[in-house]
This record gives sequence, C-alpha cells and structure tokens, in this order.
Amino acid sequence: MPSLAPRIDTVPASGIRRVFEQAALLQSSGTDVTMLVIGEPDVPVAPHIGEAARRAWTEDRTGYTPNGGIGPLREAVRDKLRRENRIEADLEQIWMTIGATQALFQAMTLTLSPGDEVLVPDPGYTTFTMNAHIIGATPVPYRLEPQHGFEPDLQALEASVTERTRVLIINSPSNPLGSVFGEETLRALLAFAKRHDLWVISDEVYEYFTYGTRHVSLAALDEDDRVFSAFSLSKTYAMTGVRVGYLVTPKGLGATMRTTQEAMISCVAEPDQYAALAAIVGDHSAVRDAREHYRANLEVAKETLDAAGIRYLDPRGAFYLWIDIARVRRGHRRVGAGVPAA
Repeated sequence: MPSLAPRIDTVPASGIRRVFEQAALLQSSGTDVTMLVIGEPDVPVAPHIGEAARRAWTEDRTGYTPNGGIGPLREAVRDKLRRENRIEADLEQIWMTIGATQALFQAMTLTLSPGDEVLVPDPGYTTFTMNAHIIGATPVPYRLEPQHGFEPDLQALEASVTERTRVLIINSPSNPLGSVFGEETLRALLAFAKRHDLWVISDEVYEYFTYGTRHVSLAALDEDDRVFSAFSLSKTYAMTGVRVGYLVTPKGLGATMRTTQEAMISCVAEPDQYAALAAIVGDHSAVRDAREHYRANLEVAKETLDAAGIRYLDPRGAFYLWIDIARVRRGHRRVGAGVPAA
C-alpha cells in the first residue's frame, strides 16, 4: 500500500469530536448521557426554514447552482452584511460554503503555502490548527490570558511574528472562551496586521449570541482589503446539519474564488441554499428566543458553579462556559480510548 502524504500524520485529531463520538456510542447503547462536548444548539430549527428546504425538494430545485450560490441568497447576505455587520460587500465577494468550516479552510488555502506560519488563538477552535497542518503551514498559538481579559496581548503577538508569518486568525465571539473583542482591540489587531502585511481571517460564527455587549465585525473596520470573514447559519438558526455558511473575501478575488470553489465543492446543495435564504430573510423571533434561552442556561450554570466554589470566565458571547478546573482533583476520570468521563 502506498504511503500517504507525510504532513497528514501531523494533523491533530479533534479531542471534542473524540469525546462526542464516545458519548454517542454510550447513548446508542441506552446509557443516559448529558452532552457537554460539541457546539450543538438545543433548540429546534424554525418551521419556515424546514418548509423552504422541503419545497425546494418538491419543486425539483436540486441541481447545480453558480459556484458562489443562488442569486437571491447572495443578495440577501449582502443586505444582511450591510444592515447588521456594517460591511459593504459586492456579490463577487460573497461565497456560499458548506458551513463556516469550509469557509475557514478555503480562506487558509488561499493565503497560506507550505512552510508559512499562521497565528491562531489559544485556547481556540481546533479546526484552525488542523487546517494549517493539512495545508503544510505551521500554526503558531497566541495565548488568550485572563490578565488581558482573554483578548490578544499585542506585545506577545509582536514577539510571535517571523519572516514566515502570513496570516492572523481572530475568533470573536470566541469558541470556547465566550470572550468578545471590543472595537479598540479589533482596530489594534488590524494595525498589527498592516504593520506586518498579514492577511486576517475573522471567524464570526457566534455573531448573534452576545450578552451585554455588541459584536463588531472586523471587515467593517478594514481599509486595506486584508480581511476574510467566515460566517455560519449553523448556530444562529439551529441548522448545524444543513451545513451552510459563507465567506466574505477582500475585493478582486472573484475569479480565484470561482476556481477554488469549483475544485473544492462546485456549489452548496441547492435545497440547503433555499433553506438558508428563508432563514436570513424570514422571521427572526426564533433567533431572539434562542439567545434568551442560552442566557437563561448560562445563569443556571453560573449559579451551580458558584455554589460549588468553581471559578469560571463570565462569557459575553457564544454559548460556552470556560471553567477553571485547576483546583479540581477528585471525582474525575481521564478520557481516553474507550474510557467514558465520570
């Protein structure tokens, strides 16, 4: 049997996925499992979204579409970006993707070559590091520390830059920390990227879920056309399995995006695009209800942890609670192959 490309052996497995699949096996065997692993909304998809997908299937709208997506959907995204994110984008900058996962991979593929370095948040979304290794680039973590409010430390970032650094990845609201970067921080990060002539990839999957603060889109502040913005419908509309997101690129990349999109996926499934269109232009009361549901869940979790004397980061976004387990010593079991967590 021929050998695989050596770099594939360097791609780290997702610990979250490993635990999730073990938990799913336990569930399938009849064990009562409380899932605290994967970012799966626990609210139903709004009926009008499912109906739009069903209607597309019934009306045989199941063919190829333009690489970037159907026209009405890209127009709806353009209007949403202008209205809610303050991003002015042409249709040729908007590309529908198979979730934000593909959007992130495509942006990294366009901006990184083997041997390049990419600055990734730590703690952060595992996919950033996995993508870098698949491409043959080197992920360089920058720490998000409590003494800096779990925002990037510019001095530490400066110390991490080398002649091989090409890309800075930013994730706000943060998965898994729940921190939300303010406009001043984002402007400082853009200035840093400009000083070192870096591309910036902004992961904004949790844009709708902020608590007591406002989400600011990095591309709204970008004056140099260096920001790629990745968005997703998965968390916002509780449609993770439908797999629809979109990538907003700097200007002038239409032909390049068309080529790479054709090579990667050709296009997002047409019925899924109609579901996405219904989600974006339709009633958003379910999104508001979901945000309040997550806020209520957060308060219950905080009260429980407070009562147990366990410290945590009070999140301003997303739907995660970052717990300090430094003092936890008893009542836990290490998760490994075939070993369930306590």
